[in-house]
Amino acid sequence: MTSSTDLVAAFAPTGTLRASINLGNPILAGTDASGAPAGVSVDLARAFAAELDVPIELVVFDAAGKSVEAVSAERADIGFFAVDPQRGATIAFTAPYVLIEGCYLVPEASPIRDHAAVDRPGVRVTVGKGSAYDLHLTRALQHAGIVRAPTSPTVVDTFVAQGLEVAAGVRPQLEADRARFPGHRLLDGHFMVIRQAMGTPRSRGDAAARHLAAFVERMKASGFVADALRRHRIDGAAVAPLES
Repeated sequence: MTSSTDLVAAFAPTGTLRASINLGNPILAGTDASGAPAGVSVDLARAFAAELDVPIELVVFDAAGKSVEAVSAERADIGFFAVDPQRGATIAFTAPYVLIEGCYLVPEASPIRDHAAVDRPGVRVTVGKGSAYDLHLTRALQHAGIVRAPTSPTVVDTFVAQGLEVAAGVRPQLEADRARFPGHRLLDGHFMVIRQAMGTPRSRGDAAARHLAAFVERMKASGFVADALRRHRIDGAAVAPLES
C-alpha cells in the first residue's frame, strides 16, 4: 500500500501539482470567456489535485509536442496526451478516457476518394507537428509526403494556403474548419482512433502510474468524463470503455 504522503511526493514534488494542458486539441481544452484554460482535461486535472489535496498549476501549451516535452522533462507532473509508443519511452500512460477519430479532409474536386488513395507519390498530407496523428502517419505512410503545420488548429490553414492535397486531424476540428473553408469534404471513415489518456513521467514510479490509472477508471465509471464532455459541449468524442 502506498501512503498518501508518498503519492503527494511522487506527483507534486514541488508541493503543487503541475498539469500540462494542450490547447492545440479543442476536444480536450480551450479557453473560457475570461481567457482562462477550460475543458475536459482541465476538469480532470483539478479533480486529481483535489484528491491529492494539493494546489494546482496549469502549464499551458499550444501544441501536443510541447506538452509531451514538458512532462517528459519533468517541468510538469501530469499531462493529457494521445497514447503513442514513442511518447511511452518517457511517459507512463493510463488507459484512455476519451476516443477521437483521426480523419482526412480533401478539396471537393480531389480525385482522392478513399484512404488507400492518400498514400501515393505526389500526395502531401498536412499534420500538426508532434501530434498523435503526425507520429502515427510518419510511421504508416509509405509513399505520401508529410507537411507539418506549427499546431493542430493551424493544419487546415496551412493546407489551404499551400494548396496541399490532404489535411489530417481530429474529426471535430476538421468539421469546424470545413465550415470556415467551403469546398472541401471529409473522406469516409477514419485512419486511426486517437486514444486520449493521462500520463506522468516514468521516473515517478510504478505506484504513481497505477494510482493515476485507477483515477482515470474512476472518472469514467462515475460519469465524470461524460459529464465534462456534455458541459463543455464537445461533439465527436466518446468516453473510452472501462478497463477490465
